Amino acid sequence: MNRELFFATPIYVSDVGTPELNQQLEQNIIAWSKQDKGLAKTNMKGWHSTTDMHKKPEYIKLVDLLFQAQFHIYKEELLDNEPFLGNMWANINPPGGSNRPHMHPNSLWSGVYYVKTPKDCGHLKCEDPKSVAAMTHPRRKPGELPSYLWREVHFEPKAGRLIMFPSWLNHCVDPNNSNDTRISVSFNFLQAGMNP
Repeated sequence: MNRELFFATPIYVSDVGTPELNQQLEQNIIAWSKQDKGLAKTNMKGWHSTTDMHKKPEYIKLVDLLFQAQFHIYKEELLDNEPFLGNMWANINPPGGSNRPHMHPNSLWSGVYYVKTPKDCGHLKCEDPKSVAAMTHPRRKPGELPSYLWREVHFEPKAGRLIMFPSWLNHCVDPNNSNDTRISVSFNFLQAGMNP
């Protein structure tokens, strides 16, 4: 029998940031959080900025990096039209902070860029999008499973790392078990012609 695998979920990971960029972002985001109470979204015990971060000139270097990555994805995924950044925001998760499972509706590609990541500050967890597969959990033979049989995948945060995924992919952030704050930036890209 020939085995063919269909309905794969692409997740792109790249280490694109520099310590200098991250230091500048950290300073700006912390200063911002002291002036703005932020929003209550999926964040638990953490700070979520307003979603207009991409319009602030102090973050243009990060915006440029995100567009470079999105153009690469457009080429790989054979997407037409031009991408545009619908919104972008900063997250500060103190010890114990996390983000509930969620998706990003009315968007095409979403992602996270890590600014500050102390050890044990919480993985990004993405779940199998095939909800019908959750009806039955078969017993598997002992040993490490190949990735195409996983029901969820965990990404360890690393400062300067960018992770991008389809906006419909359910994901969450595990609790920050460190004694320091974790800082990240999240965002949504749309395709020209889409309504945000």
